[in-house]
Amino acid sequence: MEQNGTERRASLQPDDCSAWAKNERDREYHDERWCRPVHDDRELFAMLCLEGQQCGLSWSLILEREELMRKAFFDFDYNRLAALDEKDEAAILNAEGIIRNKAKVHSVVKNARAYLKVRQEFGTFDRYIWSFTDGQVVMNHPKTFREIPAKSELSERVSRDLKKRGFSFVGPVITYSYLQGIGVINDHLENCQFKYEKTETENQHSADGSGGGHGQK
Repeated sequence: MEQNGTERRASLQPDDCSAWAKNERDREYHDERWCRPVHDDRELFAMLCLEGQQCGLSWSLILEREELMRKAFFDFDYNRLAALDEKDEAAILNAEGIIRNKAKVHSVVKNARAYLKVRQEFGTFDRYIWSFTDGQVVMNHPKTFREIPAKSELSERVSRDLKKRGFSFVGPVITYSYLQGIGVINDHLENCQFKYEKTETENQHSADGSGGGHGQK
């Protein structure tokens, strides 16, 4: 959600779930999006890319530039992105709001191609990513931010599988943040009013999104 790792958590007030928020945009993300289950394949891809762009930077910066990045990356249309060449990537590097890092821009294209292969194998990326937990939200119960890890056994397992499938910028720390961002992991603090809001209904898969298998890996 914010900066990666120990530095991120050390800067937060230990008992305030949204203390990282620097402005209203950040707070809205915490209140409306963070740890909320996502099952739309386009948005699952968008969040994967945004987390990768955030590597080494603050999540506040990514949220500030999110609208511009979505525009530059064709609203994260993975079909369109998978067809881009080096010339196209160079053009995106010059787009307004982009993190001007050639490796990060290339990773979006590379990940789009890997994403299509996962969809071809599993039908949807939703079915694939949620199968690591058998379709269930991992409901953690931290009382302070210091209790939230930078990575976990689950994020390490998902990271290994994503890398094996050709994805980049998907280390276990980035992957942990991604799993939080799409609601596979709920790390809202116990005293946060948004801890249990909507998780019951939003965790219900559609027939196309349900599946299992990776939870047993």
